[in-house]
Amino acid sequence: MKILIACEFSGTVREAFKKLGHDAWSCDLEPTEIPGNHYQGDMFDIVNNGWDLIIAHPPCTHLAVSGAAHFAKKRADGRQQQGIDFFMKVVNINVPKLAIENPIGIMSTIYKKPNQIIQPWQYGHHTTKATCLWLKGLPLLQPTNIVDKGEVWVAKSGNRMSKWFYESSCLPPKEREKMRNKTFQGIADAMANQWG
Repeated sequence: MKILIACEFSGTVREAFKKLGHDAWSCDLEPTEIPGNHYQGDMFDIVNNGWDLIIAHPPCTHLAVSGAAHFAKKRADGRQQQGIDFFMKVVNINVPKLAIENPIGIMSTIYKKPNQIIQPWQYGHHTTKATCLWLKGLPLLQPTNIVDKGEVWVAKSGNRMSKWFYESSCLPPKEREKMRNKTFQGIADAMANQWG
């Protein structure tokens, strides 16, 4: 299959499909971290290039409920609407199989509820990070290796969070964003094995 992993700089999902013999490409405004088939630029430049499957990770900075405290300002200056518009442009891509990944956020209300919500601990990673999947032409992603949810930390604010999330909070903003945007290897492998 010809597969595009859109808005992915890490190459994790792309390489999982490539290992199974697919013509897999990643696309992002950032360069890829793993050398391989990567288009650095706007995904909409190449979205109509005959893909069989697109797995898209639209930017969630202005959509995720983790940033709800900033929603009023983001609505006022138009950033949230830009995020919504980009997400909906992805929804309307004409491709046989489409998966859209995003954290818990406003698109569940603005667009529709996701087909499923997955967790890293269902795919062999000892942590929590609820991830929504909106699917077209694809089956639900089945858990492959259920493990415990890992350590939970309590922040100074009293909020409970996974150790992984807490540790990423200690990074500089750009590094934190990159770490949180990467797909867990177990989830990438499940996508490749089940959707490829």
